[in-house]
Amino acid sequence: MGRIAESELIINERGAVYHLNGRPEEIAETIITVGDPDRVGEVSKYFDNTEYRNKHREFVTHTGFIGKKRISCVSTGIGPDNIDIVLNELDALANIDLETRLIKNELTRLNIIRFGTSGSLQKDIPVDSFVASTHGLGLDNLMHFYRFENNEEEKQLIQAFSTHTQLSSGKVSPYINMASASLIKHFTENYHHGITVTCPGFYGPQGRVLRLGLGYPMLIDNLTNFSFGNYRITNFEMETSAIYGLGNALGHHCLSLSAIVANRISKQFSANGVLAVENLIKRSLEVIANSSI
Repeated sequence: MGRIAESELIINERGAVYHLNGRPEEIAETIITVGDPDRVGEVSKYFDNTEYRNKHREFVTHTGFIGKKRISCVSTGIGPDNIDIVLNELDALANIDLETRLIKNELTRLNIIRFGTSGSLQKDIPVDSFVASTHGLGLDNLMHFYRFENNEEEKQLIQAFSTHTQLSSGKVSPYINMASASLIKHFTENYHHGITVTCPGFYGPQGRVLRLGLGYPMLIDNLTNFSFGNYRITNFEMETSAIYGLGNALGHHCLSLSAIVANRISKQFSANGVLAVENLIKRSLEVIANSSI
């Protein structure tokens, strides 16, 4: 592949990628993504020191150290469309020479770990608990704009899911990607494991009814009842499938960790969702700082 044109990768006046306003030296190889820009500070307050603080639109980045571990925390905003921006620009910072606009000969594999909130789809996964996503199963359409290859297990899983839900007979074309085995192995104690479904919206796409009727009124039941071998759907949210899909296609290690703030089966909502997220941040940073990640 030749030189990447100015219209395809936008670099601002300070030599930073446009949306993230980040330069290569300002980003660590271990990156935490959060949806809420205000949550970046809730992560970086645990850094021993902070080297860089950047902000542009909803994209806030803090980079610093916990001990000798260099970490960046980046806010993505909500939804797969924002993940498309963030994952591509993080990869560009790692693997494209921004001066020559050429892909580097030696590629860097980033560790990208999402800290997010989510709704449980199983009665036995209560509010305020944590989920580490074994797979990201997308009901959005982002990865259909990219070339990617599933392994055999992923192909079988998505076929079983499509048969079970019949979503693909309508206007939804699900896709799936696995978590990084090298990351998820560190997050076992106090983390539920299962498939996370990513929805392209918060209301109708997650089965909520306000004034509009639903195109898929049985969606929640179909998600809750699905299983494949030892896997079941544990939760749903709005970013994981895009992170796993793009991350895998680009060769990065990705993992999504969620604090459960709602249980859609028992109809419960966390009495203190802020504390649930705080507990997820503290616990997960401890694992990252004390592991080989």
